[in-house]
Amino acid sequence: MHHPKPAYIKWFSGTGILLLLALLPRCMSLHMSDKKVAEYFKDAPAKPSFYEYTLNNHRIHYAAMGADTLPMVVFVHGSPGSWDAFISFFKDTTLYKTARIVSVDRPGFGKSGYGKVEKSLQAQAALLMPILQTSRSTTQPLLVGHSLGGPVVSRMAMDYPHLVGGLILVAPSIDPELERWEWYRHLGKFFLFRAIIPKELDVSNQEILPLKKELASMLPMWATIQVPVTVIQGEEDKLVPPGNATFARKMLVNAPTQVWMILDMNHFIPWSRPDLITQAILEWMHSHDK
Repeated sequence: MHHPKPAYIKWFSGTGILLLLALLPRCMSLHMSDKKVAEYFKDAPAKPSFYEYTLNNHRIHYAAMGADTLPMVVFVHGSPGSWDAFISFFKDTTLYKTARIVSVDRPGFGKSGYGKVEKSLQAQAALLMPILQTSRSTTQPLLVGHSLGGPVVSRMAMDYPHLVGGLILVAPSIDPELERWEWYRHLGKFFLFRAIIPKELDVSNQEILPLKKELASMLPMWATIQVPVTVIQGEEDKLVPPGNATFARKMLVNAPTQVWMILDMNHFIPWSRPDLITQAILEWMHSHDK
């Protein structure tokens, strides 16, 4: 015999599903298990090594491949996400033979203190900075940030200019005026909703809620960036408006900046058009070979 669910259970279930679906944007995938990572590299001629360190009570985890004397390229994922958002680049022989490839788990994601949110972009930049200091190359590292990773790597360039040699901003959330008010995220402030969603989605929501204010605090600092910047933006991006690319061109007054506006492209450039990111990396590397 069928027993219909009470109305309040239906309401909580429906709202929970809605919230889950609503919070999934800003990045494409959740983190892969160690088993899946091992399977991915099973037949690969080279595999990444994994490292951890602790700073200010935060554990930071990252993957790396390639000699530390080669120019370093650091990938920083969006929200939610993990280092494996860029896993395909670790199979690109053109890259790992000419660069040290690094991809991080940002604070609160993957194995970097899973579930422990860090809302401050300045603090996130400080937590990732020690990775840049591991480079033994004479070339300062290139930072690649997708979505919310965009403002994180931008903040790193603002706060640690002596450690950063260039930026590639992929569909970056950087213009505070383009950060939309999203009602469902405010539901995520309440304990009941935080309790029913996965920690990864909760961390994502908790760091996106104050993002507009965080970006506004960075406005006077964009002029301090002087390294080459490439912005890759999809014209059909419904999650991070294309106007963010216009903002970058306007604010980066002291940096050589190029904007690649991609026709018919959405937010998920690292998965749909990784070749564009590889092209931008190689162009940056070639400019340092001259």
